Amino acid sequence: MELGFHLPIFDIDGGTAAIAGELARVGAAAEASGATWLSFMDHYFQIEPMGLPAESNMLEGYTTLGFLAAHTSNIQLGLLVTGVTYRHPGLLAKIVTTLDVLSGGRAALGIGAAWFEREHLGLGVPYPPIAERFERLEEALRICLQMWDPANNGPFEGTHYQLAETLCSPQPINRPKILIGGSGERKTLRLVAQYGDACNLFGSAPADIEHKLDVLRRHCDDVGRDFNELRITIMANNPRPTPDTRDEFVRSMADYAKLGVHAVIITPTTGSPAAWIDSMAPAVPQLAELG
Repeated sequence: MELGFHLPIFDIDGGTAAIAGELARVGAAAEASGATWLSFMDHYFQIEPMGLPAESNMLEGYTTLGFLAAHTSNIQLGLLVTGVTYRHPGLLAKIVTTLDVLSGGRAALGIGAAWFEREHLGLGVPYPPIAERFERLEEALRICLQMWDPANNGPFEGTHYQLAETLCSPQPINRPKILIGGSGERKTLRLVAQYGDACNLFGSAPADIEHKLDVLRRHCDDVGRDFNELRITIMANNPRPTPDTRDEFVRSMADYAKLGVHAVIITPTTGSPAAWIDSMAPAVPQLAELG
C-alpha cells in the first residue's frame, strides 16, 4: 500500500508571507518520504469539515499545483477534487495539460460534481441542482478525454457544453489519470467504471469500502470494464492519523490492503505541515509491507 498527502489548510505558522516557503518544504518532505501523491482541495473558502471558519486561508488549487511542480520532481500532483462547476471543461483540460507539461508528466485530474454552495453563491458561480451537476461532470469527463486524444480535434456537442474544436496543443506528456472523487453508488461509481482511472472512496470501516468495491465491480461488468485496471484510494479521516498514532494507523490499514486498496491519503492539519509529513514518513515503508 502506498501513502499520499493531502493539504487542506493554509493557516501556516508565520502568517501569509510564510505560506510559499512552507509549501516548498511540503513538496520536499513529501518526496523525501517516498509518498506517491500530493494534493490540495479545490475550494475558495475554507470548508466546515476542517473545523475552521470560511474566512481561513485558502489558495486556488491549480496555481498552487503549478508552484509545487517547480518544487518537486517525481510525486504525482492533483486536486482532491476539482469541482466541475468552477471551470469550463475545455479550459480545465488545458489547465491540467499545462500542469502535466510543466511537471514533466506528473499531473492527475481529480474531479467531482462539486458541493459547497456557499462559495458558489459567494463568488457568483452558478450552482445548478445536483442532477445537472452530475450531467456536467459526465460531459466534462468526455471533453477532457477528447481533448487528450490527438487524433480527435473535432467538435463536442453536449447538453451543457458545446465546443467547436477540441484542439489541445501541446498534448500532455502523460495522459493525466482521471480520479473521480466520491462514493455515490448510482452515479459516481458508474462514472468511475466508465471514464475513470482511479477513485477515492470514503468509509468509516473496511466493510464500507468492501461494499463500495462490490458496487464498483458491478458497474465495471455493466460497461465491459476490467475492474483491475482501476486504482483504489481511500482517505484516512476517521480518525485522522497523527505522528503519535502512526503505528496504530498502519495496523488499521491492513484490512484495507487485503481488499485491494492501493493507496491511503492522509492530511496534515497543523500550521507546520512539512514537519508533520517528516514525522509520518516512517509509515511509507510500513504500509508497503502490507502489500
